[in-house]
Amino acid sequence: MGALTLSQDMERSAQDLSRFVDKKADGTQTFEAAVTGARCANCIAKIESGLGALDGVKHARLNLSSGKLTVVWQGRADPTAVLNRVRALGYQAQPFDLGKAKTAEQNESKFLLRCIAVAGFGSVFVIGLTDAVWYGGQDMSEATRNLFFWLAAVVSIPVSLYASQPFFASAWRVLAAGHTNMDVPISLAIILALGLSIYQTVTHQPQTYFDAAVMLAFLLLIGRYLDFHLRDRARSAAQHLIAMQSTLARRIKADGNVETVTARELVSGDRVVISSGERVPADGTVESETDADISLVTGETMPVAIGVGGVLRSGSVVVGRSTVLSVAARVEDSLVADLARLLEAGQQSKGRYVRLADKAARAYVPFVTGAALLVFAIWSLSGAPLDRSVTNAITVLIITCPCALGLAVPAVQIVGTGRLFQRGVLVKSGDALERLANVDTAVFDKTGTLTFGEPELQNTRAVSPTVLRSAGVLARASRHPFARALAKAAGEGPVASNVAEKPGLGLEAQIDGTTCRLGNAAWCGAETASSGSELWYRAGDQAPVQFLFHDKPRPDLKILFAALGERKIRVEMLTGDKERPAAEIAQAAGIAKWRAQIDPRQKAAHLEELRKQGRRVLMVGDGLNDTGALALADVSIAPGTAADVSQLAADFILRGDSLMPIVESIDVARKARRLVNQNFLFAAVYNVAAVPLAMLGLVSPLLAAFMMAGSSLAVTVNALRLATGKAR
Repeated sequence: MGALTLSQDMERSAQDLSRFVDKKADGTQTFEAAVTGARCANCIAKIESGLGALDGVKHARLNLSSGKLTVVWQGRADPTAVLNRVRALGYQAQPFDLGKAKTAEQNESKFLLRCIAVAGFGSVFVIGLTDAVWYGGQDMSEATRNLFFWLAAVVSIPVSLYASQPFFASAWRVLAAGHTNMDVPISLAIILALGLSIYQTVTHQPQTYFDAAVMLAFLLLIGRYLDFHLRDRARSAAQHLIAMQSTLARRIKADGNVETVTARELVSGDRVVISSGERVPADGTVESETDADISLVTGETMPVAIGVGGVLRSGSVVVGRSTVLSVAARVEDSLVADLARLLEAGQQSKGRYVRLADKAARAYVPFVTGAALLVFAIWSLSGAPLDRSVTNAITVLIITCPCALGLAVPAVQIVGTGRLFQRGVLVKSGDALERLANVDTAVFDKTGTLTFGEPELQNTRAVSPTVLRSAGVLARASRHPFARALAKAAGEGPVASNVAEKPGLGLEAQIDGTTCRLGNAAWCGAETASSGSELWYRAGDQAPVQFLFHDKPRPDLKILFAALGERKIRVEMLTGDKERPAAEIAQAAGIAKWRAQIDPRQKAAHLEELRKQGRRVLMVGDGLNDTGALALADVSIAPGTAADVSQLAADFILRGDSLMPIVESIDVARKARRLVNQNFLFAAVYNVAAVPLAMLGLVSPLLAAFMMAGSSLAVTVNALRLATGKAR
């Protein structure tokens, strides 16, 4: 009966997972899972190669930032086999669900905070007890000293074991898989320090190291939480685009009634009602004329006229009259879905970036653990007592504890990000400064990046104040960017009533008995139209008046690009705008290499080509259409006025109107790299000098703890030089 129940449970489980499988027309199947516990490029490689060994698996990709694993197979593989293999590799996995993924992230964040709080409380309590012993010296009786040590043990043992769970779990996973990481010596140092302290307390020794164990956990947990918090920010961009694919749509049924469904339920051929102000849920064609904001595709904020049969991409916003959209493809095959995939591919690429600390850890961890084992073996074979052999081995672990190495990068990053914050730059990614220090090519978007993305009336002096006031009455009735710019230039005043809006043409209203029009040249009776950005106004039989608009460039562009050139950084501009305005900005800014009228996929493809050429690329952009390029670049920057998803995808966010803080960021990043290298050099010299002393038994664990703290202080003081700008 039990076997039958187990078989039924397995069958039911497989059926439950089938709803997470997407079957493609070519016979392949795709499954997405949420993976937790992966923290570095090695984790990605292990999981992807492990899944690649399954029969039928064609492709496996893990996004370290979002924790989403995508597996494509054909044939025998199935979701259960995928989850089981990931779990066998030492990681937690479950079918990907956005809501559950957010809950899991929140739970992990809360758990890390609890560990920090527990370790902080334990550190204060235990240090108070051990300090009392040290300061008491000869005046404290042995019985009192032992009481203090036992109190320290009662607190530090449960505190250290609870607070160190993140390190223990990570160390156990990699050891079970036959690998090591920096959590291995950390876990060994904590456990052995507790064990030795218990032994010394039982045998009435004059000193213990309970405080060292709990303080080590406390300091390293702070770094672990900051790293998690930065990764959580990176996840938000992908989740924002995923949420855009989960919007609701009003589908017209066969009987003519309208039903509300999710965008994911739409299929090719469905007809959807879209009102003014609504976002398009899927790619398709419109059945009636309207205006739309297609900045997702072009990056330009100016609405465009969409005629009957015109194509609208998902993510675009209808700003004209309501229309009906004939769906051409499922949301999974839409432009927003493509952007989400580009974003994940970019985050995947950054996830493979091996940070300096990870590189150092590869050589450091085997050295430390090997040295400690060697010391224990040599002293044991020489006939030394067990406690002396263990003490010397622990001394090696403590004196070489990765606090200095662990602080070498974070200390510099914290100081560097603090300095940039004061200069108006928000740094979002933990390793962004490392990547920014290596860039040799900077690619800029135009609208909203090199310009403010808001049109201004250019020919105010050429228009009479009377005509400007009259045109302003009609302009205030529209939300078109040009109309808003005209209304702003005209100042406060009345608004026309009974305005008729003609999609693709303009506005018409009766003002004081006169028919007034505001729109394109043909609509207003102008014989010639400018190739630039314009509106025309005509009141009755009077001659039409032209209003010219321009997108104001940001200040100091020439100075910015000259400074980038001095730093050997090549500059390019990519924009979805037309040739003429792109050429004007390129000439004004002094940009020799630029391309216009390209879509988000072409931007991303160009960045991929630059990276294949060996270039280290910085992308600066603000629009939703820049999201994929921002993620695919080695490092990315977005202005503070950028779209939410662009800010989420970027590594740096600028506050203020000027782009000059980009130069400051590059300078700080390069100085930070020099300081990190200096810290690593100091840590190496310190270990070379200190380890032999510990191996020979010339240093006690207490002195080793002070030396370890001293090395940490040294790298921190060196990092502080970055705050003053004196780093060389």
